[in-house]
Amino acid sequence: MIHKTLIIAEAGVNHNGDINLAKQLIDEAAFAGADVVKFQTFSASRQVTQTAKKADYQIQTTGDTESQYEMLRRLELSSAMHLNLIEHCQKRNIGFLSTGFDIESVDLLLSFGLELFKIPSGEITNLPYLRHIGQLGKKVILSTGMSTLGDIESAIDVLEHAGTHRKNFTLLHCTTEYPTPMCEVNLRAMQSMQAAFNANVGYSDHSEGIEVSIAAVALGASVIEKHFTVDRNLQGPDHKASLEPCQLKAMVDAIRNIEIALGDGVKRLTTSEIKNKSMARKSLVARCAIKAGEEFSVKNTTTKRPGTGISPMRWSEVMGEIARRNFMVDEMIEL
Repeated sequence: MIHKTLIIAEAGVNHNGDINLAKQLIDEAAFAGADVVKFQTFSASRQVTQTAKKADYQIQTTGDTESQYEMLRRLELSSAMHLNLIEHCQKRNIGFLSTGFDIESVDLLLSFGLELFKIPSGEITNLPYLRHIGQLGKKVILSTGMSTLGDIESAIDVLEHAGTHRKNFTLLHCTTEYPTPMCEVNLRAMQSMQAAFNANVGYSDHSEGIEVSIAAVALGASVIEKHFTVDRNLQGPDHKASLEPCQLKAMVDAIRNIEIALGDGVKRLTTSEIKNKSMARKSLVARCAIKAGEEFSVKNTTTKRPGTGISPMRWSEVMGEIARRNFMVDEMIEL
């Protein structure tokens, strides 16, 4: 049975506050074959102070003439916009997901019927927020950027004590830098988390390109989350670190191929190998002309294709046996 990776196309705030652009992102995610398109649900007034500075990568992509609060205000999605996007996702047959960055936003998403809740890396130490999500008893995807195993363990404990069973967790390894340098990806940390917490794991990919996400699937990721945009040249904090539509489709196609290639782990002859087996393997054949009554030996016997005669694995058994008839050069040995 082929394990199917949940591929989350992270639209995030790449809609720039424009509902039509948000719908276009949904269209592109659906065309690429992603399972889910994810947005971000927040209120700037509940998310940051009005004087909070931007991260370095945000300054590089949007300048430093406005505060983080002002930037986020422009990127909010209203309740009506959420409902519009959910409806559009249904039309395009793709799942809708959004990260709620505060308790009120989580409750808004709950009112829309969401059964899966994504906890962003920045909230992994937000105790009241974690408790609130934990008591919902829903499926949870927890991003772990900027975290140690100790931070993750503490968050898991809060969620479990609040009422969410560990079987409902998926832990996403990620590095909170946009884009993430390859030297800081540390993809094996995903496997370390799986071993430490006996939980499903995945990867939230902020690196450039698609190869790290593909490698993560090969290493056991059950979820892949990747930012995308319709145009990396658009104004906004996350466009530069996002895939464009053709790249997103290439990533999805590659992951689906990897899922097939991973197989079930049973070592067996494949259908294709069965028809090639006799042509690729060898048999015992006469190295030179052999007369009836001669012993088979290293001087008159060798191995050559095809493998339709006596297997070379019986070499020791055949050596010293007497030829019962004459054999011509290259003729298969018979006992």
